[in-house]
Amino acid sequence: MKRALILTYYWPPTGGSGVQRWLKFAKYLPELGWQPVIYTPENPESPVIDQTLAGDIPDEAEILKTEIWEPYQIYKKLTGKKDSVNTGFLSEEEKEESLLEYLSVWIRGNLFIPDARKFWIRPSVSYLKMYLREHPVDCIISTGPPHSLHLIAREVKRSTGLPWLADFRDPWTNIDFYEDLHLTNRSDQKHRKLEKSVVDEADVVTVIGSTMKSEFDEIAEHPEKIHVITNGFDHSDFEVEGQQSVLSNDKFHLTHTGTLTPARNPIALWNAIAEVRKTMEEHPKDESISLQLNLVGTVDYQVKAAIEKAGLADITNYVSYVPHKKIPAYLTESDCLLLILNDAPNAKGIVTGKFFEYLASKTPILATGPKDGDVAEILKETDAGAIAETENQDLMAKHLYRIIESKIENKSLFTFKATDRYSRKALTGKLESLLKEITEQEIK
Repeated sequence: MKRALILTYYWPPTGGSGVQRWLKFAKYLPELGWQPVIYTPENPESPVIDQTLAGDIPDEAEILKTEIWEPYQIYKKLTGKKDSVNTGFLSEEEKEESLLEYLSVWIRGNLFIPDARKFWIRPSVSYLKMYLREHPVDCIISTGPPHSLHLIAREVKRSTGLPWLADFRDPWTNIDFYEDLHLTNRSDQKHRKLEKSVVDEADVVTVIGSTMKSEFDEIAEHPEKIHVITNGFDHSDFEVEGQQSVLSNDKFHLTHTGTLTPARNPIALWNAIAEVRKTMEEHPKDESISLQLNLVGTVDYQVKAAIEKAGLADITNYVSYVPHKKIPAYLTESDCLLLILNDAPNAKGIVTGKFFEYLASKTPILATGPKDGDVAEILKETDAGAIAETENQDLMAKHLYRIIESKIENKSLFTFKATDRYSRKALTGKLESLLKEITEQEIK
């Protein structure tokens, strides 16, 4: 069995979206003749803990852990925070940004390059070089963010010559909050130089969508080595027998899973839902149908305020983080799933991991975002839902009303075709082909 050294910051028991991609790849790699050797921090800053994810770790996996020092403890002492640090500048409580927090963000962007895990690079390189002397592997894989993991892999690649696959789950300099880091020109150039070095020195680069590939093609010396492997869904997550119901049968359930940050706060959507609700109350087609909005995950206070302003507070059910194994129940028991893309310049390339679990549930999807983006393309390809641009309240309301009417008339509005190509098992097959290609090239 070949061995792949996988460098990932997110690994069980850490929960959330960041862990899913490589946990699922690791789960299915042994079936294709690869042993995953996971290198991950002993003590990461984990926004959420999900012990149930350990069930997906294959018996063949070897887990390597070393301690990491991160400056978050200093940040939390300075700002008075007690919980883990959220991503995307999300805050669950209303407050103005203090000068101290502004300076903290400035320091994070300009001094901790590429990110706050930079202090783990040097000790990790030393540890892995020693480990590889007695425990050889066939290739190295790094996944980011955090992009410090790519710099660890780059140094190991330089020292050992091992084939290297660099995987980008999110962009680096094109991520939606990049402009919020208050970067100096010098810091910006350093980020871009490091990004390009990773893209150019890796033997193959994988990204999660066609738009991101186009962006990396522009900076890559050899664009032909950049490949798209999307996120996906695991059929086994939807095969849980006897799972307890999570939603009532007497409502039309609109559900969103995952975090809702300030950049993911679609005012037009909340107003569209309120508009449809009013129409249903004034001209009921079925008096037994009433709307329920379920938000499963962490929600920024600005989002809550917008929902209240739209008049939806009384029908909104806020559900804090739940173990990943319970998410399929929320998806399959809902009547419409909300896919909200960040209102950001890079929105065309955003393809969230949960989107593919939405596809697996075969529940109609109502998405907000660019009509010419990656999500719109996949929705059209799979006939799994409808999309409206972020400010198009009328079209959102129209789509939603069609979905509700199909429920009342007991008709299937969408066909959910060709979704199996996004199964985790099929996607691991694409990954294995790339690993085979770069390792066989090394032999030649």
